[in-house]
Amino acid sequence: MENVIEIDHPVVKRYLTILRDKSTETAAFRRAMGTIGTVLAYQALTDLPLDECEVETPIKTTKGHKPGAEVFVIPILRAGLSLVDGIISFMPDAKVGHIGVYRDEKTHEPVNYYHNFPGGLKGAYTLVVDPMLATGGTGSHAVKFLKENGADNIRFVSLIAAPEGIKRLRDDHPDVPIITAAIDEKLNDDAFIVPGLGDAGDRYFGTL
Repeated sequence: MENVIEIDHPVVKRYLTILRDKSTETAAFRRAMGTIGTVLAYQALTDLPLDECEVETPIKTTKGHKPGAEVFVIPILRAGLSLVDGIISFMPDAKVGHIGVYRDEKTHEPVNYYHNFPGGLKGAYTLVVDPMLATGGTGSHAVKFLKENGADNIRFVSLIAAPEGIKRLRDDHPDVPIITAAIDEKLNDDAFIVPGLGDAGDRYFGTL
């Protein structure tokens, strides 16, 4: 699928199984999310540009590398927070912003209730993070809002994606790659991903 990367790795499949299992307790769920967050960050940053630099080893001066662009991690509140620790453990220099979105009960349109972004979005590698890409409405809205605030190099990072959400995001933002650990079957009538893993935020924060 063009511009969609589904990570195919045996360790990821194992941790996905732990996350899907309804009997997995909060601590194990959090550990699994952290591990997969690191793998997702690895995949999302494979083309991060590098600048050459010199580094002094105990033996001699040699060539080294440092990131050629800043990395910003923007979780969609609150579930997006569940992947942040794993991502910044892989990229500790990344700056973290936040965006909060709710769906208006009358119009059913997404509405911002909070945002706080690092300065310098233009030119940065911006990872929009939400564990579940379901209908795609919230994700598309968040990407649009970031573009309006100067972001011009965005990747959408999710744990599990539904075909409906992928289509919406690709239709609205064909320039934004989608990185996910699994593409599931469909959405049910309540817009939950099937088979999915339930409410990722509630399971991560222990608020079931």
